[in-house]
This record gives sequence, C-alpha cells and structure tokens, in this order.
Amino acid sequence: MIHNLVSIHPDAQLGKNVHIDPFVTIHGDVVIGDDTWIGSNVTIMDGARIGKGCRIFPGAVISAIPQDLKFSGEKTTVEVGDFVTIRECVTLNRGTVDKMTTKIGAHTLIMAYSHVAHDCFIGENCIIANAVNMGGHVQVDDFAIIGGMSAIHQFVRIGAHVMVSGGSLVRKDIPPFVKAGREPVAYLGVNSVGLRRRGFSNETIHEIQDVYRTLYLSSLNNTKALEKIETELPASPERDEIISFIRTARRGIMRGYGSEE
Repeated sequence: MIHNLVSIHPDAQLGKNVHIDPFVTIHGDVVIGDDTWIGSNVTIMDGARIGKGCRIFPGAVISAIPQDLKFSGEKTTVEVGDFVTIRECVTLNRGTVDKMTTKIGAHTLIMAYSHVAHDCFIGENCIIANAVNMGGHVQVDDFAIIGGMSAIHQFVRIGAHVMVSGGSLVRKDIPPFVKAGREPVAYLGVNSVGLRRRGFSNETIHEIQDVYRTLYLSSLNNTKALEKIETELPASPERDEIISFIRTARRGIMRGYGSEE
C-alpha cells in the first residue's frame, strides 16, 4: 500500500492499511492513523497527528511551521481528526506557544487551496470551501460552512451551524445558527435550511429566530438586547449558547445588515 517512490522517516508511526502514493515526504515526528490515504506530492512535516480514515489529496502540506515571526521553534502539533478530507494544495500550519496545536475536527472537509494558520481550532463536520484563508487563532465551531475565497481575520470565532457566504471578509465574530454575508459581513437571517437538515425542529428554529430578532431588529444595543432576551424569551440550550457566545466575543459580533457600526 506504500509506493516505493516515497520518503518516510524511520521514526514516523503509520497505522494499518495506510495507502501512500508516489513522491510523498513524511518527516519523523508524525503519527498517521489506520486506513488513511495520502495522494502524491503531499508533504507531512514534524508535529502532524493524523487520524484514521482520512483522505489527503495531492499537493497538501501538513504541519509546516507557523508563519508567525514570534515562533521560536517550540515543539507543537497539527491534530487532524478521524475521517477528515483535505483537498489539493491545502496548507495546515502547526501551533505556537499560545495553544501549542492547530486542530481539525472529525468528518471535516477542507477544500482545495485553503489555508489554516497556527493555533486555529476547526470543529467537527465543518466544510471549508475552496481558497478560504484563515489567520492565526481562529475558532470555527461544529457544522459551520465557510464559502469559498473567504478571508477570516485572526482571533475571529465562527459559531456552530453558521453559513458564511463565499468571498466574505470576516473581521468580527459570527454567532451560532446564522447566515452571514455582504460587505462588511452582516447578519442575513437564521440558517434555517441547514438547521432542518441537521434535525432541529421548527419550534427550536422559531425560538432561535426570536432571539435574533431581538438582537438585530429591535434597535437595542447588544447589552440591552441580551437583557431582554434573558428576561422575555424562554430558556433553551440554543438561546443560552447564543448569549454565552456574544458575551465572550473577543472581537465583537458582526452587525445587522443595514445598521451602522
């Protein structure tokens, strides 16, 4: 299952039934899980921890050192979960002393030419479309979808079940369960289609919509809107997740469409 035109450091740890095509280079401090396929011309560098059942397409570079001038050679990693698909020419940089790792959750798809920088945490079941570029320290929560050619500012957080329009410039945090797009990126409604596909009931979706109507359509500032949401809308895991996300947003949240900054 391993072509003879492959360079594998003797210290690399490969699981069972790993298939490696020609012209792949695998460095020493590397762990690769069972049943993973690695296409030709892939480079897997020190610090890579790759799960089982992954597919890595030609030209990808996994666990190169971060493009961070503060990096001083500390021993860090890239952790790729099980059943992740990494398409052509994707680059995943390993972490820095900040978090010591970059993480990609299980069952995530990262499409061609995308870049995930140091200390990024990508959740499970995410889709990162073609040519998305992330700065360092970005967090993308589970089931988020980021449209192609989007640029994500460093330290931004994107909530669970979010749909980001292609070509977006994301400078602010995007709270969970919503659609985001336009320039500057703004709230475009609740991601109701995506939520239904993932088993959310109509009642739960309507409750989420009520939360965002209060937040974005009531002419209240965020502090007053959150107070109103807590006192007037019924408690639910989704309501509380939204409230917690907004209160902990380090870069502030995206604005509502048509509103002033």
